[in-house]
Order: sequence, then structure tokens, then C-alpha cells
Amino acid sequence: MWRDLVAGLVDLVFPPICAQCQRGTDGAALCAACDPAACGGGPGAALPDVPAPAPLASWTAAVAYEGAARDWIRRFKYPRPGLAALDPAANAVARDWIRRAASRAPGPAPDLVVPVPLHAARLRARGFNQAAVLARDAARAAGARADAAGLVRLRATPPQAGLGRAARRRNVAGVFAARRAMPPRVWLVDDIATTGATLASAARTVRRAGAREVHGLTLAWRPLIR
Repeated sequence: MWRDLVAGLVDLVFPPICAQCQRGTDGAALCAACDPAACGGGPGAALPDVPAPAPLASWTAAVAYEGAARDWIRRFKYPRPGLAALDPAANAVARDWIRRAASRAPGPAPDLVVPVPLHAARLRARGFNQAAVLARDAARAAGARADAAGLVRLRATPPQAGLGRAARRRNVAGVFAARRAMPPRVWLVDDIATTGATLASAARTVRRAGAREVHGLTLAWRPLIR
């Protein structure tokens, strides 16, 4: 994917500096002073494992979806079309955070890392699946293989935003299908989750395809606002 290629070239050409204040860093995308995930429990701070709905064995989120963390994630998730709109800073921050979440995921390394898929129509409109970008970095961090085509979304669903817990579960019930058999231990990766309903629906599909243990990994957790 051309976005990954350009991001890789940026990493090679430019020295590691903070994407916010441009001070030198130890290789991280943000320095400790600017990183919401390292600000002592402040907005966007790094999270412990959040409650995982069955059949997920665990769910690890890198940051809370608020404050500066929300702004970085929106820049990563909604770039303008075309090469000129590539946002290397936001890409670097998001990829750094998902690698950090991968390092905190419980248990041994996964056999496979699978992104939550977009429906084909939404993928065409957006131009890339942000969960697939994150899954590749999570897999590299874990020394595992990523499979961007392991799951398919069978129908376009309305956005989960604005729905309650029960409505979220109904909205994504039976929406995924596995394209192949799954190994015993799988990580499911998505960008943002609130109740974990989408992750849980995908996990059911992955388990039916052969996985025995499924863990959720997301860039951010967004509290449900009723």
C-alpha cells in the first residue's frame, strides 16, 4: 500500500523528533511531555485492560479517546484523499500507540493478527482500512503474521455512534465471515471501540473458524455516552 511505503521512507529519511513539539526523542513518535499516553493519568492516558465482552479473552486499548489523543486519531483515521494529504505525524503516532498496546497484551504472542474489516463500499470511499494498518504494526511488534483478508464484512452497517449497548450488538450481529480456518490464538485489531460489540461479533466468527483464544487490541477506547 502506498501509504505504508511513503511512511516507511519518511521514517528512514528524517531523524526521530516529537510530532508535536519537534524536540528529539528516543525513537517514539511523541516525547514524554507531549504524549497523552504518558501523561500520568491525564486525558488520553494509557489504559489498563478494559472489560472484554464474551467471547473475547481480553481487550487492550492504547489510549482513551479524548483530548489530544482523540485529535491524533482523527487525523490518522480521516486523512484527505491523495498523496498530498498524507499525514506522517499522525500515522507515526497511531502506529507507535498500537505497538505499545501490543506490548501490553496478556499471554503469549498470537499465531495470527486480523484487522476488523470495512465493508467494500466503505473501503472504496475511504481508500484504506485503518485497522489493517494498525494490525500490520501490531503483528510486527509481536513477531506474528497479519492477515488483512482473513475476515470479510458481509453487509454495510449503520455507524455504531449514538447507539446503546443492546443496539450496538444487534447492529453487528452476524456481520462477519471468515475466509479461511483460523489458528488457535488470534488478535483482533480495530481503531476505536466503545462497548466492544464489533470486536465480540468478529471474535465469534473467528472462534467458529477454529480459534480457541481471541484477544482484542484497539488504538483507543471511547466511553459510552448515554
